[in-house]
Amino acid sequence: MSYSVQVFNSIHHEGLKRLHENGYQTGSDVSSPDAILLRSYALHDYALNDKLLAIARAGAGVNNIPVESCTRSGIVVFNTPGANANAVKELVLAGLLLASRKIHQGISWTQSLADKGDEIPGLVEKEKKNFAGPEIQGKTLGVIGLGAIGMLVANAAESLGMRVTGYDPYISVDAAWQLSKYVRKAPSLEALLRQSDYITLHMPLNDNTRNFISKPRLQLMKSGVRILNFARAGLIDIGDLTEAMEQQKVACFVTDFPNKELVAHPNVIPFPHLGASTPESEKNCAIMAVTQLLDYLENGNIKNSVNFPIANLPRTEGPRLVVINQNIPAMVGQITGVLADQQINISDMLNQHRGDIAYNIIDLDAEIQDSQIAKLRDIDGVITVRYLK
Repeated sequence: MSYSVQVFNSIHHEGLKRLHENGYQTGSDVSSPDAILLRSYALHDYALNDKLLAIARAGAGVNNIPVESCTRSGIVVFNTPGANANAVKELVLAGLLLASRKIHQGISWTQSLADKGDEIPGLVEKEKKNFAGPEIQGKTLGVIGLGAIGMLVANAAESLGMRVTGYDPYISVDAAWQLSKYVRKAPSLEALLRQSDYITLHMPLNDNTRNFISKPRLQLMKSGVRILNFARAGLIDIGDLTEAMEQQKVACFVTDFPNKELVAHPNVIPFPHLGASTPESEKNCAIMAVTQLLDYLENGNIKNSVNFPIANLPRTEGPRLVVINQNIPAMVGQITGVLADQQINISDMLNQHRGDIAYNIIDLDAEIQDSQIAKLRDIDGVITVRYLK
């Protein structure tokens, strides 16, 4: 079967090449696509067609996608966690140094001397004391969130001679295995905030993390702390942060998410959302997004979905059914009952669920007729049924 994919934004050619090699139709003007591939294009006001099966985001954040309505419609939303991790890690390390040594302030001041001619060397020597700052070696870095990016930041900072403390109550087994043995586990978030000279945030933005750093937690921090946010805008209460900077509680704030309150503040180093802006990151994200999309469309397997469970069942030689249904009792029995009534044997089956959604991959020993597929779709609680030959 040939699939069509509507492409928004600029997607790295290595990702698109894989779609073309598999005979997929792609383009920004594809009508009624089977899937959508994008980066930051906003879909909240976009009319999603009834044929749409999946949306793949070549990046980690999915705030530009109406995830809840997609879930209700049986549309799987993919992202690419970790594909841009090294790019963000490198930027965080740059942010640590910029926050400490007043490098960018010094550069800006030096560039302002362009009309001073032969006076420049003397002025530089006279005024350089204004741009002095501490070294990061031996200082304590608190890393909040030890996912793909936070883990890399922690390991890299430790290798640069920093004392690193991490906090993540939801750390994955994979991240824990990759974490340096010298990165210490904070006994609590409060302990991390109290002891850190630098604090870097690496967590998603949701209802539980919005304004995660506000006045009560700022008050726990050391005087002169430096805070970095390369994760998501909204994790820090900007009003409370500004007050803390005015009181010299926070010496510097480095962010990849500038706004009108931050861009002109002397204690803020604003980056123009450069976290994933490397050719390597764009390539990695595109390839990962397309790979996940191909496996879902052709095999029904799910990896790195933000709204559906992980589901991976190796293909057998026979046809495959993919059924999405509400996660309510007796659904599996009704689904398999339709197959049993037609004397169709199940060779393998996987049933997973996430929240209110259940996901089934069913491999069959024989082909199934359109009338049986229609019966499956008629089951109360079934959202979508796909038949893959």
